[in-house]
Amino acid sequence: MDGSTSEQDLVRSLLRDQHPDLAELELRAVDGGWDNRLWRLGPELAVRMPRTEHAPALLRTEQTWLPTLANRLPLPTPAPVRIGEPSHLFAHTWTVARWVGGEPADRAPVTRTDAAETLAEFLRALHAPAPADAPTNPARGVPLAGLHEGTDRWFEAIADHPGAGGARDIWEQALAAPAWQGAPLWLHGDLHPANVVVRDGTLAGVIDFGDMCAGDPATDLSAAWILLPAGAARRFFDAYGKTDEATVARARGWAVLRALGLIGIGRNGRLGLPGGKPTWEPAGYATLERVLAAH
Repeated sequence: MDGSTSEQDLVRSLLRDQHPDLAELELRAVDGGWDNRLWRLGPELAVRMPRTEHAPALLRTEQTWLPTLANRLPLPTPAPVRIGEPSHLFAHTWTVARWVGGEPADRAPVTRTDAAETLAEFLRALHAPAPADAPTNPARGVPLAGLHEGTDRWFEAIADHPGAGGARDIWEQALAAPAWQGAPLWLHGDLHPANVVVRDGTLAGVIDFGDMCAGDPATDLSAAWILLPAGAARRFFDAYGKTDEATVARARGWAVLRALGLIGIGRNGRLGLPGGKPTWEPAGYATLERVLAAH
């Protein structure tokens, strides 16, 4: 979907067909999104329409689980308020969710160090033991050893960077750290700059819960370097509280991994390649610099 008039007409038709009480609210396309196309619906709502092959499954995860968590989370989230079912108009599920106002952090980075407490409070609330039927994710919340294959190719993205050796050391230390031994905890699973919004220099909301799953909290704790300004990671971990050296080591490894992904996707965008996001490359390098400085 590319935001054309015909697509806006489709969204309007879907609303009239399944949620007619919302169909006449103002509707306008919003730039951004990866798996889903986003539309602002009136002042308080958004419509999320899948545009990649696996996006419908991610939306189903949000639809099933986010409403049970959203009320206990201290930051706004795009909790679903209506569900769109597949129909003759559109073959996949879609969602009407709460609108979360603010600028994505890949465009307006967090600048205030007191965001460390805001992020810590959010993750303390989220990181509760998950039920046995909670979703799992093969690339989130899992032992890092399972992701080791192929990392040499990922590190090629920073081969000329002066911190490349240090980044690889952090990754190797994370691989060597003891694995998570606790109960699987609820995770957001994808805390990077495009999935949080910022107002007045601090976190104002967390979005895109399609990768939410149960597992090792180190995946989410990597946000201490991915999202927060330089020097704020220690303040974050002090506020979060319940960590040990092994968990922090794994979180640093996840931060390096996510930095490499942001750099690669951002570079593709800068080169005009499909699926690239130019704003992600500087966010990835900023993450790398922060985790190297902390190490």
